[in-house]
Amino acid sequence: MAQRWRAQVWIIRACTSIVVLTCIVQFHTLLQIWAPNLLSRWPPCFAPPDSSSSPDFDSAIQEIAAKFTLPPKKVYKNNGYLMISCNGGLNQMRAAICDMVTIARVLNVTLIVPQLDKGSFWADPSEFSDIFDVNHFISSLRDEVRILKELPSKLKPKAEQGSIFSMHPVSWSNMSYYLHQILPLIKRHKVLHLTKTDARLANNGMPVDIQKLRCQVNYNAIHFASQIEELAHKIVKILQRNGPFLVLHLRYEMDMLAFSGCTLGCTNEEVEELTRLRNAYPWWKEKIINAEIKRKDGSCPLTPEETALVLKAFDFVSDIQIYIAAGEIYGEERRMSALYSAYPYIVPGLSSNNFAGSDTPG
Repeated sequence: MAQRWRAQVWIIRACTSIVVLTCIVQFHTLLQIWAPNLLSRWPPCFAPPDSSSSPDFDSAIQEIAAKFTLPPKKVYKNNGYLMISCNGGLNQMRAAICDMVTIARVLNVTLIVPQLDKGSFWADPSEFSDIFDVNHFISSLRDEVRILKELPSKLKPKAEQGSIFSMHPVSWSNMSYYLHQILPLIKRHKVLHLTKTDARLANNGMPVDIQKLRCQVNYNAIHFASQIEELAHKIVKILQRNGPFLVLHLRYEMDMLAFSGCTLGCTNEEVEELTRLRNAYPWWKEKIINAEIKRKDGSCPLTPEETALVLKAFDFVSDIQIYIAAGEIYGEERRMSALYSAYPYIVPGLSSNNFAGSDTPG
């Protein structure tokens, strides 16, 4: 009997400990959720000057209690699956991913990890997981949208047979377009493939919660893969050894000039070459471009000559080390001469012709 009584006592103790520990964990979780909101809205002076409660203090407490409510429970209803193929450069694809996650959340659809552009001018074969931390991308958004690395097995045959419905969404559309035009297609076909994603969601006039989710994806969910971040840290440390430096994204490559039609300062032969390139890409819709009008509208990037003037205006010293973060500069020897003259310590981009006029340290 004594042994049985001891066993019961130990069981009671164990159960009590588990209950207490559970309560502590729950209380700690609630404290993490409530405390920031409560403290951020608390009146500047926690207590009134005297020991009695003042009307201002009471009204502040009532205002806090009225505002303090738990966020509404999210309702998840899988209306289907959304596949996307990003297009454009890395920045364009990153912005598009932010838009598509937001669209998937509003439409209550499951998003398949985006496919990156492999057929553009630079022909980069990288997959999403080669550039970004795919596991963090999925887990960090688990409370907003369901994301899968690939289609469920029951739907894979449709993708392998090429029978998935594909389309280009309309550029600069608002959310009403996706709710009334795209969502019915997803419900009908179960899987929808959007083959163009650049600038497919309007930037302005969107609800605050849409813009917040865009920011959350961009700054919190999209992280570079660990090997890229490690390499970046090493590169920055190496660059810092020579003192202050400037990385200049000089967007003056051939494909950009052909696409934008910004041909100011180009020769007649160069203008003709850029026009031929623009006409060679059917998905570049704008074919006839007036360079002067586009420039006056502020739609053209700075030329290398203008960039030299801007750097001087910002008082960058002439001996600062400058690294060109760009591809081959179009007409480099002629167009870069002013910039090299003003800032001789320039390291050209990796695909540059390494213009001999640059006095770069070894």
